[in-house]
Amino acid sequence: MIPVPGFEGRRIAVFGLGRSGLTAARALKAGGALPVLWDDSVSSRMQAEAEGFAVEDLTVADWAGFAALVLSPGAPLTHPKPHWTVEKAKAAGVEVIGDIELFARALEAIIPEDRPKVVAITGTNGKSTTTALIGWVLKQAGLTVHVGGNIGIGVLALSAPTEDAVYVIEVSSYQLDLTTRFAPDVAILTNISPDHLDRHGGMEGYVAAKERLFAQMWPDSIAMVGVDEPEGRAVVERLPPGDRVLTVSTTSPQAGAADESAEPWRPAYRTMASRLNARGRTLWGDGRELVDLSEARSLPGRHNAQNAAFAYAAAVELGVSPEDAIHGLMTFPGLAHRMETVGQLGKVRFVNDSKATNADAARQALASYDRSFWIAGGRAKAGGIDDLEDLFPRVVEAFLIGEAAGPFAARLGETPHRISGDMAMAVMQAWEAAAATGRDEVVLLSPAAASFDQYPDFEARGEAFRAAVLALGATPASAP
Repeated sequence: MIPVPGFEGRRIAVFGLGRSGLTAARALKAGGALPVLWDDSVSSRMQAEAEGFAVEDLTVADWAGFAALVLSPGAPLTHPKPHWTVEKAKAAGVEVIGDIELFARALEAIIPEDRPKVVAITGTNGKSTTTALIGWVLKQAGLTVHVGGNIGIGVLALSAPTEDAVYVIEVSSYQLDLTTRFAPDVAILTNISPDHLDRHGGMEGYVAAKERLFAQMWPDSIAMVGVDEPEGRAVVERLPPGDRVLTVSTTSPQAGAADESAEPWRPAYRTMASRLNARGRTLWGDGRELVDLSEARSLPGRHNAQNAAFAYAAAVELGVSPEDAIHGLMTFPGLAHRMETVGQLGKVRFVNDSKATNADAARQALASYDRSFWIAGGRAKAGGIDDLEDLFPRVVEAFLIGEAAGPFAARLGETPHRISGDMAMAVMQAWEAAAATGRDEVVLLSPAAASFDQYPDFEARGEAFRAAVLALGATPASAP
């Protein structure tokens, strides 16, 4: 646990007692604060009381007595309308913050020479894989590494700071909206495409939330930004001229070309690109080939070459040798539910990309294979699969599940498809169709939709896919 100082003897309202809320309350209490907890769920309140926390109905509390409101990232700060706790806090002049901000203040209280390093990763897609990949590379190089935040362990539940540690933290746009003093040493924005627009009032608000990652840069901090999309390029243009910036592209025609006018850093380039070329997927930097990722089984596709570029650059920035960084990339075992090979049956390979909850994420998976038997559907997001039309020719046949099955079927048009309804049926039908070709084939779960019509989250959906695959008699995949 990371104790949070600065609120000793003061009452702090904590709303939302999920993973981040309870962890925040524990960290505040360890730092000497007096957290006062509330949640709409009776069972959550009972759990808090069982841990000895003060549980108080915040709808009738005296808000003038609170020093801050720690808000769950699941509660809206501004849109579609502010949560009622936010309105009460603002009316009383109480600041509204989140767990990432508490983490920032805990580190801020440490003298600079003893302060651990922080790598923070955000983006619409790829942030979880990039977070896990950076953590893996740094651990393989022998560093003391703690990985958490929006992935896995809540940030304040990680081990207490030591001067030799590196925190690798995934942060969501919801969490960033609740920060004011978060200042990572390496700040990474993987990409931006429309997502969660209802919570940010549109694309402008969503981009602004992501951009908060760079609001408090130290003089020796570095911003790493994916610039394949115009939104990423615009973020780079808005960064102050004095900031250290590295851009990552998978589309630049001059990938890896050195910027001789830029102030050198280690390694001596400001721009780095990963791209596909005739020799396979290659990571380029400073005008030279760094590593061919073709043999990195857990990093398929152009999007994972971009993730690898971020991981390589972050590791080298933190003092890891290029050779050790490359070794870490090549040995990465992969992340569950993100382009994860879960099994093989005959010549058919089954790939679980349940994390692809929007069309842009599914694009990365579909583009990784020349042909696939595609399982898609769930609760559709705005635009559905409209933006994937150029990839329909790669789909041998689609198998559609959930609420979006009908609309997706209409959009696929002449592309072969059938409405399977549920996961078990989709897996069975996709396997039968793939096996009938007699070729090496891929059955790909990349839903391009949220899971909430049939499953509590994308992890549960991915596990249902895995279970259905294994039920066919497939051989489970082993880590590299």
